[in-house]
Amino acid sequence: MTIRLAAIGVSHWHALNDAAYLRHLIAMPDVELTAIQDSDAGVVARRAAEVGNPKTFTDYHAMLAALRPDFVLALGRHRQMAAIASDLIDLGYPFLMEKPMGIDAAEVDAVAAKAAARNAFVAVPLAQRYAPFAMRARELIAAGRLGALSHIYVRINRPGPARYPAWDCAWMLDPAEAGGGCLRNLGPHGLDMFLHLTGEKTQVTGAQLSTRAHALAVEDYASVMLRSASGIVGTVEVGNGFPRDGTDGEWKLAGRDAILTMKDGVLKLATAAGDETLPGTEIAAPYFTALRDALDHWQRGAPPPIGVADCARAVRLIDQAYACA
Repeated sequence: MTIRLAAIGVSHWHALNDAAYLRHLIAMPDVELTAIQDSDAGVVARRAAEVGNPKTFTDYHAMLAALRPDFVLALGRHRQMAAIASDLIDLGYPFLMEKPMGIDAAEVDAVAAKAAARNAFVAVPLAQRYAPFAMRARELIAAGRLGALSHIYVRINRPGPARYPAWDCAWMLDPAEAGGGCLRNLGPHGLDMFLHLTGEKTQVTGAQLSTRAHALAVEDYASVMLRSASGIVGTVEVGNGFPRDGTDGEWKLAGRDAILTMKDGVLKLATAAGDETLPGTEIAAPYFTALRDALDHWQRGAPPPIGVADCARAVRLIDQAYACA
């Protein structure tokens, strides 16, 4: 079966950069990228030229009515996401939507409630769950090799905010359109990882934000402290402050008996017996896997591997962090 897929809101940088969803889609032999949409005609034409010139639209309702795709990739500005998601559920389309799916938890919770009520297929690519750190962490927890868990630490510091205007996404620097800065955008990865690995209800216990480095209306650094129901603590740091293309990043899961870390491309398990090291991964690899896994689940009639309810849990923590800061 060839999956006829259409994409909405491709001015979002993940269409071609970082996650590069459109590039991944055209590399899949069973996917036909039939059309892409964005309200900016110039941007959608440039995006189309990069991915084999699918049909282009500036109105996604017109695109869907004309082509009736099998599946939809939904991007767009954060301010637009909840309305797009609601429309797609009403129209009966299965889709994958980039996080955060809205500008606050109320918007995302409403989408989650509608998706559950309609039994809609709404996948969210929280792609770090597919990275070696998360996969290995889950294996170690299941095997009991870490002992009682102590803490989780995540740092994701990506390049500065000038990348957004360069990628046709100047709206990311407008809090009314983006719903915040690096915490709203990058925060879901670290917060979801804490929830994914602990499997427990979690509260924000402290948070701070900074706009000092770039002096913009949105924060360029955020630090969030967490505590799970059983007392596992966490720190999630996110920022737009790396001085070139790349990431200052670190992932850590610490227990009584072992510590798993991912840093500088090296995955390491430290135990009393010594260190076990494994190679890390490039940034794009988990996104291809997340996209493929969502399509595979939909094809076999299974629920999304990661759904809007998962995204909503992380977004609630983001709202708590903003309130705390």
